[in-house]
Amino acid sequence: MRTFDKPALSVAEQLQLLKDRGLTINSDERAARFFEVVSLFRLSPYMRPFQHTGNPDHQFHEGSTLRQIVMIYRFDSELRNLVMEALERVEVATRACISNHMSPKYGTHWYLDNANFRREYNHQRLIDELDTKLNEERRHFQREEQRIQRSNAPQEVKDRRIEHRKRENYARYYALTYNNPPLPPSWAMLEEPSLGALSRLYQGIARDNDKKQIAIRFHLPQEVLGSWLHTLTFVRNCCAHHSRLWNRELSVVPKLPRDTNWNLPHVNHDQPLPGKRLFVVLLMLAYMMSHISPDNHWKQHLQELLDKYPDISRSSMGFVDDWQQHPIWQGINE
Repeated sequence: MRTFDKPALSVAEQLQLLKDRGLTINSDERAARFFEVVSLFRLSPYMRPFQHTGNPDHQFHEGSTLRQIVMIYRFDSELRNLVMEALERVEVATRACISNHMSPKYGTHWYLDNANFRREYNHQRLIDELDTKLNEERRHFQREEQRIQRSNAPQEVKDRRIEHRKRENYARYYALTYNNPPLPPSWAMLEEPSLGALSRLYQGIARDNDKKQIAIRFHLPQEVLGSWLHTLTFVRNCCAHHSRLWNRELSVVPKLPRDTNWNLPHVNHDQPLPGKRLFVVLLMLAYMMSHISPDNHWKQHLQELLDKYPDISRSSMGFVDDWQQHPIWQGINE
């Protein structure tokens, strides 16, 4: 442990620091405008491929330019947006599939029964979080109602505004309308958890056959869907926090179906493994999108993005030269 002693630098000093480390900056004026809206700290992960490994002074390889780094940064931003588009569809579909299976079978408030979950699942946490949500909505509505009543508008206008606020969202509407059961039906409840909480909820369902029936909608084994939701939660967190995605190694490696069509390409020992990089995630998302929305154009948009940035390293993302010939990708094309 040691004392942090790095000084805060102005934009001009940041640019000079990069130049001193060997980075070529063609236009100080344009670079300064860029660093006024994108911090050096945020850009630094994109600089590492251009710097000498292990060099304490963070020196750049000869010929490295700020333009190259900004290009990767912009590619990564567009890539995250595209991945988030697919993740949203997967997340919404998962919520619907769980509700469509569990509600008709076990009742509208099936999730209130602890017996529908595995012993290790934190069922009380789910209930407490939903209860907190409804209480917060009650408090928000009371404040808004009081503010509206203090206004000088005619009473009928006040009443319309209050009714509109009451219906601002279903959690609020349920909290102000019903008292038994104390929490909303499952199709409304399932709109509240984050993707991570939804992943845990799916894994926590007590009966494997129920999870199997939910996973069939995605043409996946239930253990694979559970694993994928876990991995996709990690990816979504990267996207939601605007973190580097393009060459990130997955900290949560997904299980793949035993079907030989899912075998991933072999690479040299010094190359990133496709199963631990973004390649496998893109394959997963394209596969799931093909079953959620068969007429989607997400795969084509991915190809267009890759074509737009031909100088971006594909191998850093786990791609191999003939990645488009992968059986799953080919199957999606059909």
